[in-house]
This record gives sequence, structure tokens and C-alpha cells, in this order.
Amino acid sequence: MNAELLALTLSGEQGVFLLRQRGREVARAIGMEAQDQIRVATALSDLGRLLLIGRAPLTVTFELDEGPPLSLAVRLRTALSTAPVSEPGWSTAQRLLDEVRVEEHRGGVAVLVRKALSASTAFPDKASAARLREELGSLQPGNAADELRAQNEELLLTLDSLERKQEELLRLNAELEETNRGVLALYGELTEELDETNRGVVALYAELDQKSIELKRASEAKNRFWSNVSHEVRTPVNSIVGLARLLLGPGADPLTDDQRRQLELISTSGGGLVTLVNDLLDVAKAESGRLEPRIGDVDLRLLFAQLRDGFLAATRAGEVALVVDEPPAAPPLRTDDMLLMHVLRNLVSNGLKFTERGEVRVTTAVDDDTWTFTVADTGIGIPADHLDKVFEEFHQVPNPLQARAVGTGLGLPYARGVAEVLGGSLDLRSTPGQGTLVTVRLPVDAVEAPARPRSVLLVTADDTLRARLSTAMDPLVGSVRQTADGAGAVLMATAEPPDLLVLDLAAPHAEDCLAGLRREPKLAATPVLALESAEYRDQSGLVVLRTSQLSTESVRDGIRRAMAADHER
Repeated sequence: MNAELLALTLSGEQGVFLLRQRGREVARAIGMEAQDQIRVATALSDLGRLLLIGRAPLTVTFELDEGPPLSLAVRLRTALSTAPVSEPGWSTAQRLLDEVRVEEHRGGVAVLVRKALSASTAFPDKASAARLREELGSLQPGNAADELRAQNEELLLTLDSLERKQEELLRLNAELEETNRGVLALYGELTEELDETNRGVVALYAELDQKSIELKRASEAKNRFWSNVSHEVRTPVNSIVGLARLLLGPGADPLTDDQRRQLELISTSGGGLVTLVNDLLDVAKAESGRLEPRIGDVDLRLLFAQLRDGFLAATRAGEVALVVDEPPAAPPLRTDDMLLMHVLRNLVSNGLKFTERGEVRVTTAVDDDTWTFTVADTGIGIPADHLDKVFEEFHQVPNPLQARAVGTGLGLPYARGVAEVLGGSLDLRSTPGQGTLVTVRLPVDAVEAPARPRSVLLVTADDTLRARLSTAMDPLVGSVRQTADGAGAVLMATAEPPDLLVLDLAAPHAEDCLAGLRREPKLAATPVLALESAEYRDQSGLVVLRTSQLSTESVRDGIRRAMAADHER
């Protein structure tokens, strides 16, 4: 919808001045800002000079176009055959106004121009539009001198506005320069702090590496000490126990009551010491990786019968019953039956020790590819603040039954270690006063454990990742060599082939490293554990470990899978 405001017919040079004047007055009447008034007047003046040529008249109509947006529309019609769109004044009008468009017009050229009003301006009703037409129609034409004076005033106003904007720009530039100086100073301080932090981190990682090496050596020394001492102690202790039993057995010389009590004390103490020595040897083997399972079919009915028989003496006269449920009819479990028996004996022994009345129940279930063994008792339970400590070596939970429960605190650490060696897991839940539930999960068909890698070649340029991996791998492998470049890794591997290559896929020339391994005949079968972040895609045929999930357990599992994949090939 349009509302006509003013219509003019102009000619000659005087018409150009009048068009400029009426353009400014119409813009002022409809509420345009001063700068927009000048833009409209200047654009119409330039178009008037192009269209008022010779004696051809120019018809001009001013309208309000409801839009949207609400705009001042001016139509200029002339008898010229073409529009002078290539002239400089035309391009000036295009820059000053929102639209300058040539329309079809019979007998000449018609030009439509638009300038949008502010969003707060409302379209006038009929009465308001009539008043605007009457006001604009009553305007008297001014002379050229008046219009020139008005142009000069507009020019001064524009120059004043430009000066203010220039001053504002200079002020903003000064503020920006000051801000930039502050940013540069802050950047310099942050850079220095970051460099200092990086130096501290590098030093910390170096210290951690050294501590890790020392811990590894201490662990190896501890295991050697346990093994050597246990071997040295077991022989004389076995002799003592054997002699005590021989003196107590039938056919021996008669003994006084005091002598019999002393020999029984020697036999009992010696038996406890033999148990401790055997536990130490088992834990040392599990920790050092020298515990190698012998995989075969397991007759669970026979194994459970032996388990019941082994605790017959402990449950015959007591108030605690050992209940071993029959295993379900399912495909046979393939694992090491002796190691599984050790795990269950440890768990049942703990349950009997810390249960005053009720039962210790052993149940089994099979689901897809997993056998689940549960050992539940109705004993005194374990306090919540000790649940995370029961798998620490030699840790014993203080409780009223501890005095009579002879033990070393090695049973649960050993049981969990053996379960992991068998490719499974061991979890424990307990409620004080109600009992404890231990769950062992084993694969239905365990594979032969691959050999523990003696030498590992680690390839990564990330110092943080290198430190984390070194710490995680130290207790799991023999020696670790390191390099930051994939191409150099091929040369190192060719000179001394590793048992396992741990390759960060983000390291320089990582792809060249993989290609080099495949080309070299003596390296083609080298197991590879690939490390990648979330930004990389899994590499086909590689065992992949996410760098965001690094832990001793995940690294152990990754090494096991990489070695097993090579073993299967």
C-alpha cells in the first residue's frame, strides 16, 4: 500500500534545484534524520541533472511505501529513450539510497528510488497523509541562491559530523593501541609463565621416570628376595614339619604329654610357616609375570568335589556350612584347573575364617562366553573404608575374629592376580554384619597366554604420553627403548628387533613406521600396540588403545591383546 505525498513536473536547470529542495523537505516532513535528508536530497539532485536534459520535462512523484520496510519511494519519469546508468551521478545515487531501479515506461524512462525509514516510524493514516500532502503542496519554490545556501549548510553539517567521527575514531585507535600494548605485555608474561611451567613439567616427568625406574627395581628386588628367601626357608621348614609329624605319628617312641604338646606346637607353627612361604612364592610369580597357565578342559564337578573335601575338616564340627552348588550343564570351561582351584580355595578359606555361623556358598553360572563363580558368606563383612585396601599385600582388616584367623593378607591379592592371568577378573562387595560376595569371571575358552614382552620399542613425540606410558609399562615389560620418530623406529627395530612395538599414531612418520615393518621380513611379525586419540580413526588390523583411557590396567590389556593377536597369526 502506497500513500502519495507530492507530485511535481520539472524542467530546466531550475528544476534540479527544486527537486533537491523538495526531496529534502519531504524527507524532513516524514521524520527522516538529518543525514538521511541530505542523502535523499543529494541523490535526487544528481539524478535530476542526468534526467533533466534540454526541454524534456521530468515528472516526479513522492510516495510512502508501506513495505516492509516502510520507505520513501520517488518515481522520476522522463521522455528520454535510455537511462544514463553509466554516468557518475547514477552510481552516487546508488551509494546514498537503498534502491535505484529503472522501470518500464511507455514513451520514455522511469526511475524508482527508495530510502527506508527507521523502524519506529509508523505508516500514516488517511488524515495524516492528507495533512502531509497539504503541507508539502503549499511549499513555495525557492531560488537558486537559497538552495545553494542550503547546500552549504548541509555541507558544513556533514563536515562537522565527519570531524566528530574522526575524533571518535582517533580516540578508539588510541584505546586500541593501549589495549594492544596490554595484550602484548600479558602475552609476554603468560609466555614466560608457560615456559617456566613447561620446564617444571619436563623436570617433573624426568623425576617421575627416575622414580618409576627405582620402583621397578625395588619391585624386582622384592620379588627376587621373596623367591630366594622362600626357597631357602621352605626346605628346612619342611624338614622340621616332617620330623615333627614323624615323632607324632604311629610307631614313634612314647612321648610324655608335655613333649607331645611341644611337638604339636612345632608342627602347627611349621605348617603355618610353610603356608606363608607358599603364598609369598605364588604372589611373587603372579606379580613378575612368571605364572603361566596350562590351559585345558576343566571338569567342574570333580573340581568342586575336591574343594568340598579340602575343607571337610574345617566344617565338620563347626556352625558354618560349606555349600557348593552343582555347576550347570554347559560347554566345558577351558582354563588352568589348578590355578582356578587356588583362587576358589583362597576365597572359601576367607569366607570360613570370618563367618561365625551360617554358610559359605559357591555357585556358578555361564552366559555366552563367560563363566561366573561367586563365593558368598554370611560373615562379619568388611567396613567400607577397608574395601579399597583388601587387595593390598599383607593388609588385614581389624575385626574380633582376626586373632583366631591365621593368615598373611596375601590371599585376595593373589586370587585377583591369578584371575587376571587367566584372562578374567575378580570383584568384591561386602556389607558389614551381613557378609561378603566375591565374583570371579573367566572366559569360557581361555587362550594360551602370550609370552611377556622382554623388550618394547615406544614411538611417540609427546613427552606427557611418553611419561604416562613408561610408568604404566614398567611393571609389565622388561626393557623399554624410546624414539620420537617413526622413521628412526624402523632403523632401531632393524638393528635390534623388539618383542613389541608401541606406536603413537600421531608421531611423525607413523605410517612410514608401519610400512617399514611390513617390508622388513624379520620385523613383519612384530606385535604392534597402536595409540590414538579421539581425532584419529582406528587402523585396520591393529590393536588400538585410546590415549584418553590410559591406565596400568588398560595398558596391560592392550599389551595382552597385541601379543595374543600376534600369537594367533
